[in-house]
Order: sequence, then structure tokens, then C-alpha cells
Amino acid sequence: MILIDTHAHLYYDSMYDRLDDVVGDAAEKHVHKIICIGTDVSSSKQSVEIASQYEGVYAAVGIHPHDSNDVDSNYIKELEALASSSEKVVAIGEIGIDHYRNLSPANIQRKIMIEQMELANSLNLPIIFHNRDADDEILNVLKENAFTKALSHCFSSNITFAQQLVDLNILLSFSGNVTFKNSSNHSAVENIGLDNFVLETDCPFLSPHPFRGKPNEPKRVYDIALYLSEFLEIPIEKIADATSKNAMNFFNID
Repeated sequence: MILIDTHAHLYYDSMYDRLDDVVGDAAEKHVHKIICIGTDVSSSKQSVEIASQYEGVYAAVGIHPHDSNDVDSNYIKELEALASSSEKVVAIGEIGIDHYRNLSPANIQRKIMIEQMELANSLNLPIIFHNRDADDEILNVLKENAFTKALSHCFSSNITFAQQLVDLNILLSFSGNVTFKNSSNHSAVENIGLDNFVLETDCPFLSPHPFRGKPNEPKRVYDIALYLSEFLEIPIEKIADATSKNAMNFFNID
């Protein structure tokens, strides 16, 4: 059985200081591939460096909406250089829009997301997008701007929005919050097919139940898969096979 963590931030001190153990512990829980996601130029560089050290780790480079107001004027060139520096860079992300915290102005968030979508197109790479309290605007951006492939990171909306994304051939990703009682995304995971989603931790955040509140790690993908196996009444091996196939196809990795 092979599981893939499609969204991890391995450069946080809680994991970066013991990466060998983190990657090894993940493998013991059948998590053999991890995508390390940048949120600004600095963490994107770290993601590429980490990916170069481990066979099963890959990288995405991008500017998170929280950081979009602080980018340098040449940030696109910096991301382009990073993406071109290694075959292990498999996506542009984490991009997107966040109207929950609004740490950057709304118009800047949208502008930076679209610019990174254009970069992804020029490099023939997929995008990984963050969406919090921004369903309508995200949908508008995705409909009005071209992309090759897109992944909705940490999907947290309902089946209506899920279906709208699936209709655009966008892949959904479920994290530890799908295991929370009364989670808003239960209707989505119940009603979309196994070919429409992947798994992630978003570590060190969003540890799944019963580890909620504790630092998260890639090994917890197993716990998310186990929960979905029980919730959907599907063998965990089938969950693992489908989500890993989806992730490998999306990121174009073996």
C-alpha cells in the first residue's frame, strides 16, 4: 500500500530539525511520497532543497495569499528560476485567496494568484490553490484564467462547490479536518468519486482526530485514509490506491 501526502510544509522547525525521522516515520505508515509546498520565495527555496535530499520528496513553489502583499517586483522571475532549477519541482503553489484572515488586500491576492497561474501555464505545471471563505471569487478566477491542472488544497466547502470544481476537472484534496466532527466537507467526500480527490496533511497544521491540537506530520495521512475508509465503508487499500494514482497523475511523478 502506498499513500502520498500532497501538501506538507517540512521546513517548519518541528520537522526540519529531524527530517530523517519525519520521512522515515511516514514510510513506516505507508506514506512514501511527500510534496513540500512553499508559501513565499524563501520557503519555496527550502522546499526545493529538501526535495533534493530525499528520493520520495517533491516540491512546489509559490506565494501564499497571506504573503502576496509582501512580494518583490521580480518575484515571478525568482519562482520561475526555482521551478526550472530542479525536475523535482512539480507544481506552482501554494497560491490562492483567503478572505478569512485577509492578511493581504483582496485585490492584491487576486492579482498575485493570476500572475502565478500564468507562470504555471508557461512552465506547463499544475497549480495548488488555497481557498478560505472565497468560493465565489476563486471560482471566478478559475473560470476566467487558463490553467493546465489545478488542485484545491484542504478542501473545506460543501458538495455544491465541490461539484463546481469537479466540473472544471479540478482535483480536491482532503486534510485532517475531514476527520473532525460536523466538518463542512463531509457532504463533498461522500458524494464525489474516488478519482476526484487526494489526501494531504498540511503539516504541521490540522492534525486529524484523535491527534487534533498536536503538531501534524506526513505520517498522519494514514490516519486520514483510515478515517475515510471507515466513513465511506471502503477498504483502506482502495482509498490508498485511488488517491495515490490521482496524485501521481496530477504531479506527473512515478
